[in-house]
Amino acid sequence: MTPLARSAELDGVDPLAPHRDLFVRAPGVVAYLDGNSLGRPLEASVHRVERFLGEEWGGRLIRGWDEGWLDLPLRVGDELARVALGAEPGQVAIGDSTTVLLYKLVHAAVEARPGRTELVVDRADFPTDRYVVEGVARDRGLSIRWIDTDAAAGVTPQLLADAVGPNTAAVVLSHVSYRSGYLADMPALTGIAREAGALVVWDLCHSVGVVPVRLDAWGVDLAVGCTYKYLGGGPGSPAFLYVRSGMQGELRQPVQGWLGSARPFEMAQGYEPAAGIRAFLSGTPPIVGMLAMRDMIALIGEVGIDAVRAKSVALTEFAIQLVDELLPQAALASPRDPAQRGSHITVDHADFESLMPGLWAAGVIPDFRRPRGIRLGLSPMSTSFSEVEVGVRAIAELL
Repeated sequence: MTPLARSAELDGVDPLAPHRDLFVRAPGVVAYLDGNSLGRPLEASVHRVERFLGEEWGGRLIRGWDEGWLDLPLRVGDELARVALGAEPGQVAIGDSTTVLLYKLVHAAVEARPGRTELVVDRADFPTDRYVVEGVARDRGLSIRWIDTDAAAGVTPQLLADAVGPNTAAVVLSHVSYRSGYLADMPALTGIAREAGALVVWDLCHSVGVVPVRLDAWGVDLAVGCTYKYLGGGPGSPAFLYVRSGMQGELRQPVQGWLGSARPFEMAQGYEPAAGIRAFLSGTPPIVGMLAMRDMIALIGEVGIDAVRAKSVALTEFAIQLVDELLPQAALASPRDPAQRGSHITVDHADFESLMPGLWAAGVIPDFRRPRGIRLGLSPMSTSFSEVEVGVRAIAELL
């Protein structure tokens, strides 16, 4: 059976299909294929935010801080750790942006490896990751060792082994490449860096909530990630960080704010960090920004991350079949092996940028990544196989 005849059949046997009705649907959008940039909101999250505004913030006012708001970064962090990160409690906290949290952890990792003079990063990594590394290197007088990767792949064990050594203080790696969707071998890469005596800061932005992660079991020390993609936190929702419990007393983060101190309400002279993961907080928790992600985390917990991953693999496999059939003149810039692929694919063609206004006007919303890549981000909970077919067919027709 051809891919074009299979979408309805695949939707009919999809065990996650009933959950699509739980999401808000945008009028006029027939194919939303950008869930790896911004996920659809859940209806439950709309109601949660409305209730919060009227009942908690509006009703309890400042008393809300004493009634649970202050602990929310750690409570939600533990929920996320259990459902999607494979981590025991007390190692994940919510707060700040990915950029700020990445800066905190890279800086802390450098401090924890005195005398080492190099940072390692993929030249094709997301700009924030590279820019943070460049900034820390400049401020600390360090050099950068760049890893050059295949544009349709990412950092392999051999590439990392060739890059790290006795001078490496820290390595920044993405679990899933933002452009190609390449899924890195986190346990192997972590082990290689650790053998060299370096710390790895993992960027989980494109994998959290859609690819099973086992941070504790894989020996990961440090990780960050955003919450507005597959975790449904909404535009600008706060990021999260993971610090392995055994590392928490060793690291000192550079942004010393009052809520990361041992006794914030004593307003004491001099900074003393709090014990545990709370020491990595800085300022006032973004309470409203944490609300929507709680519903998506709960839904992932109900369904199970392995079921989410199975649907993700099926969606990207189907998308690649459609691309092969309908877009033979385009080039797949993502791994064909599902074991090496996250939940998005990129397809390259010189004319793709010119198609974007027409696609959006037709209610087909993919993503474009320069110089010539259309990226199809497929959120397993909210995306149907029929949507994927409609989207790829629209690209082919406009092309």
